[in-house]
Amino acid sequence: MGLVKYSVIIPVYKNEASIPRLLAALKALNCDLAGQLEAVFVVDGSPDGSYRMLKSEMDRLDLPMQLLVHSRNFGSFAAIRSGLAAARGEYLAVMAADLQEPPSLLLDFYRSLEAEECDVAIGVRLKRNDPMLSRLAARLFWGAYRRWIMPDMPEGGVDVFGCNRAFRDRLLHLEEARSSLIALVFWLGFRRKQFPYERQARQEGRSSWTLSKKLDYMLDSIFSFTDYPIRLLTRVGAFGTFLSVVISSIVVAGRLLEIIEVPGYAALMIAIMFWGTVNLLGIGLVGTYAWRGYENSKRRPLSIVAIRHVNYRTDNADP
Repeated sequence: MGLVKYSVIIPVYKNEASIPRLLAALKALNCDLAGQLEAVFVVDGSPDGSYRMLKSEMDRLDLPMQLLVHSRNFGSFAAIRSGLAAARGEYLAVMAADLQEPPSLLLDFYRSLEAEECDVAIGVRLKRNDPMLSRLAARLFWGAYRRWIMPDMPEGGVDVFGCNRAFRDRLLHLEEARSSLIALVFWLGFRRKQFPYERQARQEGRSSWTLSKKLDYMLDSIFSFTDYPIRLLTRVGAFGTFLSVVISSIVVAGRLLEIIEVPGYAALMIAIMFWGTVNLLGIGLVGTYAWRGYENSKRRPLSIVAIRHVNYRTDNADP
């Protein structure tokens, strides 16, 4: 086996049909990288024969390979974390087992990382060969996410990325649950470089990225990285309280001027408007304190030193 310099992490879930094509792509990629590639497969509780196929190919695959198996399905982000932790390469990248992202993209990642042009290489989708409804939903979500939560996120989101070992170590240090690994990649910062590509159409099977998983991902991506919903609730409550005072004054004036003749109408309207908006304001304030406690429980570092240069040389020469 050759020297392991590059590691590719591949989460596997219901990818039995695409494994032969995937292994062929890895062999070609290993040749392009002068035999210095390591493949790290993470079978994430897949119910099909993916594990058996990969296990049988371990001895025949002409490149270093690790095969990790989760005890159950923990999700693709957990699988990527397991693979990153086990990988031995100096430079690492994530690859989808269905090959919808072209393997040549990893070559671009590795060359840029090795040339120290960046610490993180990001694959940016220029076009998606997905169903129209899926494309529309993705466009709406990522547009809103960029606007209100993480402006650095590419328009089409991110599925694959590469990084050096220093970035990998920092990323794995963030061990919070119910979060978004991709959003953490951008939260960490470091030097980033984007690589545009066109996402290919799926050739085998159906995507396991179900609607429920997409909703969970959306909620994790929002609530782990912003308190915007709480701030919006507080603003609505504050504005509503002000508005209710104005409208209540008009209702009281109408009652005194006998414009409103229905008994109890004024008191009922004042109570509903004032206490309803005060309740919204109170929920927003309580939510703010809950958010701060939640932020502290995640124990993210307050700052990250990406580069450090030290010179301990002392000059002992006589003046």
